[in-house]
Amino acid sequence: MANFNIGDKVNFISSTGGGKVTKIIDSKMVMVEIEDGFEIPSLVSDLVIDFRSQPTRQQQIVDAIQKEVKAQQREEEEQREEARRGELHRHAKDAEKEGVYLAFVPHDQQWMLTGPIDIVLLNNTSYEMLYTFTVREAEKLTNADYGQIAAFGRVTVESVSRDDLEYWLKGVVQAVFCKDEAKEMLLPLNSPYELRSARFFKEGSYTMSGLLGEKAVMVCLADLVTLRSSDGDFARLMKEGMKTASANNAIVKPDYPIDKHRTAIGEAVVDLHIGELVDNIAGMSSHDMFTLQMNYFRKMLDSAIAADYSKVTFIHGVGNGVLKNAIIEELKNYKNTENRMASLAHFGVGAIDVVITERKK
Repeated sequence: MANFNIGDKVNFISSTGGGKVTKIIDSKMVMVEIEDGFEIPSLVSDLVIDFRSQPTRQQQIVDAIQKEVKAQQREEEEQREEARRGELHRHAKDAEKEGVYLAFVPHDQQWMLTGPIDIVLLNNTSYEMLYTFTVREAEKLTNADYGQIAAFGRVTVESVSRDDLEYWLKGVVQAVFCKDEAKEMLLPLNSPYELRSARFFKEGSYTMSGLLGEKAVMVCLADLVTLRSSDGDFARLMKEGMKTASANNAIVKPDYPIDKHRTAIGEAVVDLHIGELVDNIAGMSSHDMFTLQMNYFRKMLDSAIAADYSKVTFIHGVGNGVLKNAIIEELKNYKNTENRMASLAHFGVGAIDVVITERKK
């Protein structure tokens, strides 16, 4: 006796015609929907499968293979997605402060100037982060990745070769932060970034990240203090934004030279290595290079003061100390600044923090 399933197309043995099985009544009888739409009870013994409506054995084999391949592809995709995510070492010694970071991590931690680089987005907050990662090329913006990062988690946006790295050095990271229960809400993140390619060919650019446990070129997109806002502040910002939109007035922010070195709100890191300032030093004397470095130092510090920055870290390198001493001497002309050694964990002994103590009101 044949076994039928709902949906099987069948023919009648004792009469012409047939239909589709719509219900299994018991082991001996089923309901069959005939061509005019009526359902009639039929004995299983009076039915036979309409093999013309069934896939051939060859087609069944092809369908089974395709189903297996798709299942394997889904499994591999899930494994790849899981592999590019991970947790941060938030309790590690010298871990970066809470905030959102962008990291460029060499695969080879011994020979960091060669080989592929992972571009990693770090969510060092207790909030889930919904993000979009956009790269800028000329006047075009291209979305490179989007998704979700768990609290205190990371995601590898892409692994790139050194030849393709240039494409990823300028872009924008946007994000919103979510939490089931929270005492405060975080403001949305909208953080442009830009790095010079020469930075990736100097070993001193790669610092140990406590959050990753590896050396990387680290960019702070925003710290937690910057992202925090009381409900009142958020309501005020929303109200002002709606007011501006309704009046169709664009808020024009002045462009300051220091902004291209910005690492967080009110903070910047300026690398004074000559290779960061010019692409070709051929024909330049030591005096020429020193003069260029000092002029750039003054320009960036004056710009930071005008833009109401609170701190600028100047990377002067180790060398013979000439540039560092000249910077300290020059700072005597700025009454609204203080200086101190920059973080040893992040910059070694080759950088100085300039804290702007008297900011605009």
